[in-house]
Amino acid sequence: MTPFVLSSVPFVLSLSKDKLHRPGINRLSPNGALHSPSGVQPELHVQWAVPAEAVPLPPGVDQMDWGTLQATVAQCRACGLCQGRKNTVFGVGDRSAQWMVIGEAPGANEDLQGEPFVGQAGKLLDNMLKAIGLNRAVEGEQDGQAGVYIANTLKCRPPGNRNPEPVELQTCAPYLARQVALVQPKIILAMGRFAVQSLLQTTEPIGKLRGRVHQVQGVPVVVTYHPAYLLRNPADKAKAWADLVLALQTVQQA
Repeated sequence: MTPFVLSSVPFVLSLSKDKLHRPGINRLSPNGALHSPSGVQPELHVQWAVPAEAVPLPPGVDQMDWGTLQATVAQCRACGLCQGRKNTVFGVGDRSAQWMVIGEAPGANEDLQGEPFVGQAGKLLDNMLKAIGLNRAVEGEQDGQAGVYIANTLKCRPPGNRNPEPVELQTCAPYLARQVALVQPKIILAMGRFAVQSLLQTTEPIGKLRGRVHQVQGVPVVVTYHPAYLLRNPADKAKAWADLVLALQTVQQA
């Protein structure tokens, strides 16, 4: 198995939309209290209130099948993000995969295409996954590659790529929790500070959470840097490779 190249062409990519500093909201459970974000704010911060016509999530999200869940997300108007989205970003890949990748909030490209991890950061993620035999376009196993399911913590793009508000994360949490329950992955790869802190319910930085296996909904979780961060900090690609190896070893030992 060859690690992804640390310096050659596929990894020399321009900076994507993502903001590196996305202070975490440390709650995935829809029933728990959320902590307000703190820390460095992005240059543009547009706060949208929950619209008066907001429609609460329907009951039973935790019992929905794939079709019902995706349709519910597509029609969701439970928070202010619905006002500015072009598309919801539900998820993509093999819904029975052993691997699940969870990223942060959708950006401009994701909002346009309705798919997580596209653009430059998406290309980098695809190369990282290819290095360990995974491909988002594969169902099951084909030609030595296995499928992977990819989702974001939020299903709609925050305006201006700002940090998600606590109410937005709290509203969207049941969707992600149900996706995890439906996929039943053997490993979750959490990418980026916001996704990591949200899933693990912590405010610790990624640097202190790397190198060990965590648990979310009974599933092992390995944390690593977001591809957008790696585009800005190529020296940390070696650390990201170590994280992928840890995840791979965790699956093989399961």
